[in-house]
Amino acid sequence: MSSSNESALSVVKSSKYWEVQVAQTEYRARLVESWQIPPGARVFEIGCGQGDMTVLLAEVVGRDGHVTAADIASPTYGSPLTLGQATDLLKASHLGNRIDFCFNFEVLSPASPFEDDAFDCVVFAHSSWYFESVEQLQETLRKVQPWARQLCFAEWDLQPRSLDQVPHLLAVLIQGQVEAFKSASIANVRTPLTRDKVEDFLAKAGWKVESSNTLDVEALQDADWEIKACLDSSLADAEELDLPVRFLAMLEGQVEILRQIALPSGNHPLDTYSIVATRSA
Repeated sequence: MSSSNESALSVVKSSKYWEVQVAQTEYRARLVESWQIPPGARVFEIGCGQGDMTVLLAEVVGRDGHVTAADIASPTYGSPLTLGQATDLLKASHLGNRIDFCFNFEVLSPASPFEDDAFDCVVFAHSSWYFESVEQLQETLRKVQPWARQLCFAEWDLQPRSLDQVPHLLAVLIQGQVEAFKSASIANVRTPLTRDKVEDFLAKAGWKVESSNTLDVEALQDADWEIKACLDSSLADAEELDLPVRFLAMLEGQVEILRQIALPSGNHPLDTYSIVATRSA
């Protein structure tokens, strides 16, 4: 484990979810390394959540850099720690003076607080599926384009590389189908998009993709989490939405297939992809 990883993990060393945190931190460190964000950089992170990526960004930018980490959610949202509790730990750490957290933050608000080139880099690290709609994501990519010359993006890759990744894929697609009918939601999976579609959105928003790489993340537990979330609530959520009987029957069949093919634990997650884009001239 690198010294920067150890430094980042020291911030959350008291957590009883240590093994999970180690895997998540090591993966995010690989992302940061692939993005090659230089020391002294000013970074704007969209969808920071509890700060899993924020702490690594703060480490890599160094004492002369800064991370502004924003999330649309309230600081009281989240479990097992709320966003506020988790980020208070980060602010109290040796990295705290390099980070500003902005919760209840609306990127698309007309009263944008940022000028052109306020940052060197904008980061979307596994936050794109949380957007309320595809249109909202597209508009956000356009809105932040004047703020920085570089954009770093990471998300789950919906193209499975092996059959044992199919349960994770199916869980995501089922949840995405249900979310499409909701008028409001706080779910993890709302706008699951393919890599090709994201790259198309980036181009239309004025970003030029410089690199797009695939990462194997077998050590992560996200497949188990999404499968459990799907089996626990997707069908019940759909039944509350007064959807057509034929759709519910189809969905019930998909959920049953997922129940049959998923392992009790240790399901192989989908790969992820990492994109670096620069602002088009």
